[in-house]
Amino acid sequence: MSDTALIVGVGDIHGRFHRVRTWLGTLERALERPVDAVLAVGDVEAFATADDHRRKAAKRTMPAEFAAFARGEARMTRPFYFIGGNNEDFESLHDLPHGGEVAPGVHYLGRVGTASIAGLRVGWLSGIYAPKWLDTPLEPPTTAATRKQAGYFRRDEVDRLRAVGQLDLLVTHEWPRGLFARTPGKPVRPWMGNPVTRALVDELQPPWLLCGHSHEQFAATLHHAGGIQTRVACLDEAAESDGSMLWMEWSGGQAIRVGWGIDGHVSWTPSQSWGAPRGASVRRVP
Repeated sequence: MSDTALIVGVGDIHGRFHRVRTWLGTLERALERPVDAVLAVGDVEAFATADDHRRKAAKRTMPAEFAAFARGEARMTRPFYFIGGNNEDFESLHDLPHGGEVAPGVHYLGRVGTASIAGLRVGWLSGIYAPKWLDTPLEPPTTAATRKQAGYFRRDEVDRLRAVGQLDLLVTHEWPRGLFARTPGKPVRPWMGNPVTRALVDELQPPWLLCGHSHEQFAATLHHAGGIQTRVACLDEAAESDGSMLWMEWSGGQAIRVGWGIDGHVSWTPSQSWGAPRGASVRRVP
């Protein structure tokens, strides 16, 4: 048994459970070891029936793969944890605000919280930022409007996460604002991400942040006072593995090797800067 933990982050799955399971097997063969835990960053779309998938999924034309997992006919080979995005089976998840198992080996973490996963202290915040709804009560998702609003986080949830203290890893659905800096030859995209998540990261200062939502692979480092850094991995939609899968090997509460995709290539070690994929230079945020 290895004395390190292998954690895999997965981008917006949108129902592609069979594909992700296959990718995990390929990665394990490349690294010659099992994955200890999988963390999905939201927009998983775990609809328990094919009918629910056809009526409610963001990508209704795709096969209703999760139904087989919900029935126990298929299962994830490794412990699989996910947070909520803005496209989910909110009617089912509403009854599990603090999380729970939705299929054998598939765990919804809940709207906000912390847990020890594979020896790491992991914190999470489900949903995206919608200013109009930040201070409104969360209503049961029984209509099209309330189902949409269920995909927005609330201020009291953010405040609960602010109070948790030190984390090894933070998982959010939406990017923090400000990852794109004015670097020659690079785009400036000030609309990407939200200020609430950015303020949360600046306060908690986790060593690592995983996020999704924007369907774009990106890596950046946020610099805090006292030389503390948060390395951010933005995961692409799970259509291809290269940008939507990130593996992290941890030892003693520290990440010691990180790689994109499923070929086992090491993109980062502690002696390197964390920036764009495959070792390009870090983008410093003012």
